[in-house]
Amino acid sequence: MKEKIRFQDVKLVYHTARGETVATEGLSFSVNEGEFVAIIGPSGCGKTTLLSLAAGLLSPSEGSVTRDGSVGYMLQRDELFPWRTIEKNLLLPLEVKRALTPEAKERTRALAEKYGLKGFLSSYPAQLSGGMRQRAALIRTLAGEPDLLLLDEPFSALDYQTRLNVARDVAGIIRREGKTALLITHDISEAISLADRVIVLTSRPARVAHIHTLDFGEEKDPLRRREKAQFSGWFELLWKELNG
Repeated sequence: MKEKIRFQDVKLVYHTARGETVATEGLSFSVNEGEFVAIIGPSGCGKTTLLSLAAGLLSPSEGSVTRDGSVGYMLQRDELFPWRTIEKNLLLPLEVKRALTPEAKERTRALAEKYGLKGFLSSYPAQLSGGMRQRAALIRTLAGEPDLLLLDEPFSALDYQTRLNVARDVAGIIRREGKTALLITHDISEAISLADRVIVLTSRPARVAHIHTLDFGEEKDPLRRREKAQFSGWFELLWKELNG
């Protein structure tokens, strides 16, 4: 399968007035086209740093990060501008890239209509629920037509029930659009319910401890996965790997 991103023996060293901090060392993995991969690890191990490397915001001290195509980044909060309508928020990436053509506008509006935002394009972010705002944030990211989506705990700011529904919604959109996704999460259940594979990191300096291919067959619905018999087994295994 075609790789969309590969980390090869990546070491990242932060230099501060107090000295050096090794964030990652010997970090190697890849994500294939159309795959949904989740990364979990102990608190403070550098999961968000990994996404910064993936996005090209940081460069490795050693090793390499190779990407095939463009990258879209979805943050923990929606970061919609409150003074812009939802439509103008969705079009912002195209404005920044100076790619706001009539065709791009139409494509973005079609995405908004397809995924339930048609009636909210003239609204402002404060008028939408948290879940609708995250949906808008995803469509804004998709408007730039990225080849790889980087998801930095995008559901963590939501309450539990909303989080389950929005995660299902967002994952469904990503899969229907045929996108490749790399998700950072601290929630084991979320990783199991959403991903094709789960990568477990060690404590800092982060390395790959384990890579698991989940055995849910064709079942991609996150809520239905949680009902499967093997779900609890995966949870117990990943819990032990993180806390053992």
